[in-house]
Amino acid sequence: MLKSVILIGGPQKGTRFRPLSFEVPKPLFPVAGVPMLQHHVEECAKVPNMKEILLIGFYQPNEELTRFMSSAQQEFKISIRYLQEYAALGTGGGIYHFRDQILSGGPEAFFIMNADVCSEFPLPEMLNFQKEHGESSSFVILGTTANRKQSMNYGCIVENQQTNEVLHYVEKPSTFVSDIINWIPLGPYAIRLEQDIFTALAGQGKLYVYKTPAIWSQIKSAGSAIYASRLYLNQYHKTHPERLATNKEGGPRISGNVYIHQTANIDPTAVLGPNVSIGTGVTIGAGVRVRESIILHGATLQDHSCVLNCIVGWDSTIGKWARVEGTPSDPNPNDPYAKIDSETLFRDGELTPSITILGCNVTIPAEVIILNSIVLPYKDLNRSFKNQIIL
Repeated sequence: MLKSVILIGGPQKGTRFRPLSFEVPKPLFPVAGVPMLQHHVEECAKVPNMKEILLIGFYQPNEELTRFMSSAQQEFKISIRYLQEYAALGTGGGIYHFRDQILSGGPEAFFIMNADVCSEFPLPEMLNFQKEHGESSSFVILGTTANRKQSMNYGCIVENQQTNEVLHYVEKPSTFVSDIINWIPLGPYAIRLEQDIFTALAGQGKLYVYKTPAIWSQIKSAGSAIYASRLYLNQYHKTHPERLATNKEGGPRISGNVYIHQTANIDPTAVLGPNVSIGTGVTIGAGVRVRESIILHGATLQDHSCVLNCIVGWDSTIGKWARVEGTPSDPNPNDPYAKIDSETLFRDGELTPSITILGCNVTIPAEVIILNSIVLPYKDLNRSFKNQIIL
């Protein structure tokens, strides 16, 4: 028997995801058309003999989480339970606190994942790797390659290249240690997997690294959600081709990978893509152009509006001929090992150019430009804005 543990954090985490996390817990934010957590659950459910998925975090039980768990249990035919921490116990603290629940039934192994990571999740491969390396009680961590500069923002792994044993593990080193990285969130926690456990296990013949060349990215900010959406949409060609929109007579023009929910109402003269996700009940008018964007439930894009590198919030409206545009925060396309940077909100006293975010129920009037801005929920704008946070 196998189990999976997914660490979902809590409301005081994910501050870089605001204002989007005001409306929905960050792990349930839709990425490539489905909740972020669903990508994890789908991959766990594919593993033979997987009996249970445990979500650990310190969100108060809420309607969105309950609805997601109920729906996912029915769709993927697997038990999913939420274990609520009484406080933020940390990456290792929650696992230790709920150790009896995790180990009940005697699982031969269990996986631990972070909710805010985009990956192909090579779980069967990691399980086989674990059986071939070390003792039955050994640990395997997933590693990926980063460039020299960015590697110092993560946990760095020094391995024995013959055996793949982790010889040395350093969390966010001040100088270059290794370009093999593993990411688990860091903070003022009671027990931290990375510093309190991984560091102690390294070099003891107990910890091994499975390196994947496949997709892997953090989802720390709204900009990284658009990048993760691109990675998952591209992966759908292999995993869920039915989720990708195609060019059909009487439908909008599709360019590249696009997800459209079946309840969306889209004018056939609209042009969508690449990397566009259209949520439930969205209305898109004539001549609209959307690229590299996530359009959330109930939003309306009126005729001839243009939306580039944006997240348009729930039930927001963009007026006719308006242009809403952001600046992508993608990794360096010329570096195969580059990861997305965790951008700061401000740089040199100014708002860092990034994607434009419209919170829920925002109204953008006709014929204005909104550029590199963050608009908090329930705002009714009356003019153009550039490089601003609109409170």
